[in-house]
Amino acid sequence: MEIIKTAIEGLLVIKPIVFKDDRGYFYESYNKRKFSKFGLEMNFVQDNESQSAKGVLRGLHFQKPPYAQGKLVRVVKGSVLDVAVDLRRNSLTYGKWESRILSADNKEMFWIPEGFAHGFLTLEDDTIFNYKCTNFYNKESECSILWNDPDINIEWNIENPILSEKDKTSPLFKNFESPFI
Repeated sequence: MEIIKTAIEGLLVIKPIVFKDDRGYFYESYNKRKFSKFGLEMNFVQDNESQSAKGVLRGLHFQKPPYAQGKLVRVVKGSVLDVAVDLRRNSLTYGKWESRILSADNKEMFWIPEGFAHGFLTLEDDTIFNYKCTNFYNKESECSILWNDPDINIEWNIENPILSEKDKTSPLFKNFESPFI
């Protein structure tokens, strides 16, 4: 397993060791002991999975404390442009974003700790996206920031994604008071 640090502290790319042969492949998508060796002490309590057509954009979502979630995300089928935005007020990278192409082919995972908004754009039809969460979903604590906020300026490379009504009307970053320190 290889852990790659990003330009934003806390965001990590995890490359598993994949064993391939003429039958197919095998890899561990999570192993508590191996993750602990890298200082990643996660306690997952919920797994989520979504299936989406090409051009669906989900995000930028997060939950406020005390229901904030860390997420270990990966793609089971297809591919996505995965994005995390730093919402930690005292961070040197507050308001900055990092993106990664995650796919069934590259099998990379993205660790997104608490204090980040998260979103993804599906790049292929019938994409299946999976994420492990460190806290349970809590509807009252759910929040979002507008996916195409000009102050954040994420390079999604799409003009008219398929969006939920909630994601079409999310608040702007400049009107956001972060609950994350």
